[in-house]
Amino acid sequence: MGRAYNGGYAEYTVVPRSSVVPFHSDLPWAVLGAVPETLQTAHGSLTTGLDLQPGQTLLIRGGTSALGYATAALARERGARVLATTRRPDRLDTLAAHGVDHPVLDDGSVARQVHKIVPGGVNAALELVGTPTLPDTLVSTRIHGTVCFAGMLSDEWTVPDFYPIAYIPRGVRLTAYGGGAADLPAQVLQHYLDGIADGAISLGPSHIYRFDEIRDAHRDVEANAVSGKLVVLTEPEAHVLSSAWPGRGTR
Repeated sequence: MGRAYNGGYAEYTVVPRSSVVPFHSDLPWAVLGAVPETLQTAHGSLTTGLDLQPGQTLLIRGGTSALGYATAALARERGARVLATTRRPDRLDTLAAHGVDHPVLDDGSVARQVHKIVPGGVNAALELVGTPTLPDTLVSTRIHGTVCFAGMLSDEWTVPDFYPIAYIPRGVRLTAYGGGAADLPAQVLQHYLDGIADGAISLGPSHIYRFDEIRDAHRDVEANAVSGKLVVLTEPEAHVLSSAWPGRGTR
């Protein structure tokens, strides 16, 4: 909804039963409303897309996106060592503050930096920027490692004249992830929500807007003015601003 078809701002909606995941939590809706899709994609990418194992290294290309922060948190919980990229020097400390072991400044090519940190390349990489950086992400990955394509922050989705033998480095696996609610079982969602509530899992900074500030939220997204999650609340929910998750910003 809001992507494949219109309705993202609907006041009421009817969803298939298969898309409903039950949970119980005292977290405010400023947190809960922004969690499901991000957690589902992060969890599915790490499990189905990458089969990430404890002790492995993970590169997140597009680390200061909401999905990047969430993936870093879940990967750390699984016992992985995390590298994550940002194009902005002022966001390197933010990545480190949210548990990234090795923040990497991305100038379009990070493979050399990655190989200095992890000789031979990482075990796994999550591509969230899109096709412009995918070749460099593949080169950052070791033989028998896996790259999962799960995001298109660049808004570039396709590879023209794709020739796999020339495009994919030898021995590196390229997968993709785009799942649904079934990939986030109720017990897994509950585990993550409990972790957020007790502070064990941090999904990164959030930026909260009132309903009459939706235009500001869209402008900030288009200008890449903020990192992390953007949350829009209706006016009666304004009281939850003081209890949203750690690292929040407000408008």
